[in-house]
Amino acid sequence: MNKELGVPDSYDIILREMSIGGKKVAIYSVNGMVDTHVVSYILDALIDLERADLVVNALNKLVKGRIVDLQVSEVETMDKVFYFLLSGPMVIFVEGQEKAIVIDVRSFPVRAPSEPDIERVTRGSRDGFVETMVFNTALLRRRLRDPKLRMKLVQVGSRSKTDVCVAYIEDVTNPDMVSQITKELQGIKIDGIPMAEKSVEEFILGSKFWNPFPRVRYTERPDVAAIHLLEGNVIIIVDTSPSVIIAPVTYWHHLQHAEEYRQEPVVGAYLRFIRFIGIFLAVFLLPLWLAAASNPNVLPEWLRWLGIAKPGKIGLFPQIIIAEVGVDLLRMAAIHTPTPLSTALGLVATFMLGDVAIKVGLFTPEIVMYIAIVSVGTFATPSYELAQANRLVRLFLVILTFIGNFIGFGIGIILVFFLLLRTKSFGIPYLWPLIPFDAKAMGKVLVRSPVPIHNTRPSILKPQDESRQPEK
Repeated sequence: MNKELGVPDSYDIILREMSIGGKKVAIYSVNGMVDTHVVSYILDALIDLERADLVVNALNKLVKGRIVDLQVSEVETMDKVFYFLLSGPMVIFVEGQEKAIVIDVRSFPVRAPSEPDIERVTRGSRDGFVETMVFNTALLRRRLRDPKLRMKLVQVGSRSKTDVCVAYIEDVTNPDMVSQITKELQGIKIDGIPMAEKSVEEFILGSKFWNPFPRVRYTERPDVAAIHLLEGNVIIIVDTSPSVIIAPVTYWHHLQHAEEYRQEPVVGAYLRFIRFIGIFLAVFLLPLWLAAASNPNVLPEWLRWLGIAKPGKIGLFPQIIIAEVGVDLLRMAAIHTPTPLSTALGLVATFMLGDVAIKVGLFTPEIVMYIAIVSVGTFATPSYELAQANRLVRLFLVILTFIGNFIGFGIGIILVFFLLLRTKSFGIPYLWPLIPFDAKAMGKVLVRSPVPIHNTRPSILKPQDESRQPEK
């Protein structure tokens, strides 16, 4: 143990050697990961043991009669010993015994659950997932007190031994889907996954460099994860990450937000409709305007105003590319800027860079306006991953429009559509319920329906129980 763990070179590995009941005992723990008060209680209970108490069945007597802790187990292999010890529990070796005692007295350094920054709601719960997996599973258990809720644990990484939890409802979720995801997780071969859930996603789905569309959904909200469990999805929780993976998903999963279900149905339907408009503008407005402004002669008289009043010193296409890159630079700068300074950064970008760029002739006023509109539409997209994918699609359409005007724009739309058509998430068509078409499910996608009539689970997931309203 000392050789493998680097004792005493590794200062955070604590070794306490004692004599209990006439037998030598070695106690290993990781500094900062055990509750010292609980450890003191356990040692107080052991120190009073007499020699006669440990003559026969020493481990059995310790585990069942002396160690006052709920989670106590015996392990036989050194691999298990290292796994448990480095995960936080305390390990006890007793002289002459072939097994080690593992006591779960973990006390992780953890932040309190707080509302996720990118999934805020005006009304609703303010707790969110944190970096400690046991806290995250507890947040789900608090919302789903169902004995059929299963939390299957898998270790990933030959060195990191990262805990990955597969959560699902046993009598609802398609068992084939659970088996497929579990098998993919168990098949991950790598030394460690410090990037947590994103690394897991790329392994279980395969990384397709040319496809920017997200094939799983991330959330930091326990209520969002819970509702997807009830619909028959699988939740993948990776230790050290506050984001959980929802799988499988379709394109439309990324367009829905918890805020819609925290308001009246008609208000939620209105918010969803406005969000759809924003996302549509974020993808198509800029390339369409470029085609119209570049070819004002093909426009009817009542649309001639879409052109530019005063040409800039450079062409429209370079202006759009420079503006897009500038917005991305500002977004990245905002991420790395302390919160008190982010407002100042926004003011500098809006009033100084934009205004000066127009005055010197680098940008036309119309470019600034349309870039602002598509940026608002991008930020209105509930899924950050889909917003980034839409940004790349917009740039792709802008380039094809610059090359081929309206024809290039149409070709780009067709190519993007076929990409979406070929995309699948664990075998689920990405465009369902549009393709293959399901009228009832499509209606629920387009309109936020009241919860009492939203009583069936998505048929594409092949749930074992299709109805969410049990018969009386």
